[in-house]
Amino acid sequence: MPAKSSSDKQGGRTFIESARRAQIVDAAIEVIADQGYAGASFAKIAKQAGLSSTGMISYHFKGKDDLIREVVAEVLRVNGEFLLSKMDTETSILGRLRLYITTRVALLDEYPKHQRALQTIVNAVQTEDPELRGLAPAMAAFATEQEKRIRLGQRQGEIRELDPLVLVLAVNGALDQITNRAAVDPDFDTAACARELADLFDRAVRKQ
Repeated sequence: MPAKSSSDKQGGRTFIESARRAQIVDAAIEVIADQGYAGASFAKIAKQAGLSSTGMISYHFKGKDDLIREVVAEVLRVNGEFLLSKMDTETSILGRLRLYITTRVALLDEYPKHQRALQTIVNAVQTEDPELRGLAPAMAAFATEQEKRIRLGQRQGEIRELDPLVLVLAVNGALDQITNRAAVDPDFDTAACARELADLFDRAVRKQ
């Protein structure tokens, strides 16, 4: 079978175009993580990506909103694959809750720039329209799936009677604060914090 050429299409783009877009997205993640959302200019992203001008970014993306959507999609993809790889074999709901907490924190060690970039974007668009960044539908769908699992755990007798939405908000809120703390405190023991947090929620929600 002949090797595919750079002119072969992948999602309507050539392989070279797809690789260039991925290069720009990776550079944007680095810049946003290190310099914040407001500081992520096309000039800085182009320099990080090793591009000669910002024109290459404008060729592949319609504007900053378009690029940020791709950044969010890439971080969510990486996070989703990592979480699934660690949690796929756990069957109990309480076990999955514990693994979710510890694995979410483990992402800070495996992909620290991705987590800082995503948290920076979340913080930056709180007063804007998050739909433009692709966050609202993704976060809402994920929260809904978490609520369904909590209800399943209640039906199976693992989790006591409580409001699943409150639990989801509490867990994810705590995890977001760990991400924020880790970004400013190099001595912060994320692994120890994850274990303590997992123990805390396990004791709080387990049906006695």
